Amino acid sequence: MAITLLLHVTSEDPVVVEVDEMPKATDTCIICFHPRRRDNKEVHYVLPDTTQVIFPWWRVSFIEVMPSGDEEEIYKPFRD
Repeated sequence: MAITLLLHVTSEDPVVVEVDEMPKATDTCIICFHPRRRDNKEVHYVLPDTTQVIFPWWRVSFIEVMPSGDEEEIYKPFRD
């Protein structure tokens, strides 16, 4: 099952990508599939027919893991 990530690339807009498994601490790069912007448009520095991209870690500021539909909803109490 693919994991959706929001990849924050240094000096660029964030990119939504999918990975087969979470990156490990020993990895030197992140291999991801179907790169797109948050609004699902093409990333300007990636060719339109590209399906797989390899980003070196030195280009990545941080990564956000996007929730999947399979996770159960967690009750979060709040005040109005």
